[in-house]
Amino acid sequence: MSAVYTIIILALFALGMPVAFVLMLGGVLGMLFFLGGPAAFTQIPVIAYKTLDDFVLVAVPLYILMSEILLKGKVGNGLFELGSKWLGHLPGGIGVATIFACAIFAAISGSSVATAVTIGAMILYGSITGESVGKLFLSGIVPGVLMTFFFICYLVFRCRHMERQAAASWQERWAILKENIWGLFLPILVVGGIYTGLFTPTEAAAVGTFYSLIITFFVYRTVKLRDMGEILTATVKTTSMIFAIMIGAMLFGFILTALQAPQALMALVTDAQVSRWLVFIGINIVLLALGCVLETVSIILITLPMLYPIVKSLGFDLIWFNVVMLINMELALITPPVGMNLFVIKGISPDSTIGQIIRGSVPFAIIMGLEIVLLCLAPDLATWLPAVLQ
Repeated sequence: MSAVYTIIILALFALGMPVAFVLMLGGVLGMLFFLGGPAAFTQIPVIAYKTLDDFVLVAVPLYILMSEILLKGKVGNGLFELGSKWLGHLPGGIGVATIFACAIFAAISGSSVATAVTIGAMILYGSITGESVGKLFLSGIVPGVLMTFFFICYLVFRCRHMERQAAASWQERWAILKENIWGLFLPILVVGGIYTGLFTPTEAAAVGTFYSLIITFFVYRTVKLRDMGEILTATVKTTSMIFAIMIGAMLFGFILTALQAPQALMALVTDAQVSRWLVFIGINIVLLALGCVLETVSIILITLPMLYPIVKSLGFDLIWFNVVMLINMELALITPPVGMNLFVIKGISPDSTIGQIIRGSVPFAIIMGLEIVLLCLAPDLATWLPAVLQ
């Protein structure tokens, strides 16, 4: 029966059914096959309610709403112009300016998809594991700055022989800085408020959303009242997708727990008596493989309940593992065949082939992989700041 059940789940994934529905159906079929049939269905509403009955999760729709407002208000475009004026004279100046703009919004993203991957992933990690979401935010800042630095260094080296654009005058630089100071202050307000303990991540989402409304409505005037319908609709769609996946993952996880799959996996790792680093490498290979066929939120919700006790039993720092897993998930976004960012770039660059885009992403994927290695050699890069500030 277990083999039939596994084949059905894999077949549904292969047929392209949405992940949330596969997981929900997997939970229902598991109850039917293993837990006595319809009598077990009474657990479905209980599991669904408990899944979403968490104050921390209020932050998810708020962050997505904030990112939709920023996206509609074209705040990210202004930050790109800022990076272009200040850094565009470097080799690969356009690319460097792009990385600068992306780094600013890596903490508070101008894209609902990226928000679900970055901020959403940290919130889900904290919700599942019970770790402090504030510490999870703090743990990513040093690795994030390092990754930005490595990306820029690669671009400067790669483009060192190419023609550079003329440097902007200091007058132009200060003018563009003044123009975009409101957008530049947003990550400082939201993330800085979390880091200093001024407000919780959920409160930060509310503050950031309110601030985004103010600057896009009254400062930049790029968002109108008529745009709110589109913004709210997009927010509801993305939030519903994430919450549906969460409910499906918890239903599926209920079956795995009932079948004692986590305990069996734990026993397998313990009985193998191999190096914990070998197990860690295996975990990362599995995550990368899953990243080729599933999106990030699904991977976190499906795997983390099983991985968390294993990582903890092996003595790895759980805050550190959050950063490693997050980088791995970001790597999944540029991993074919489902790498979401590859197809986003294809959509805005129709003259480029998907093969060219994949080849162009390889150096950045290598840098991400090397950063994971660096974090293994120096875990304090992720754990030092949370220990100092909280």
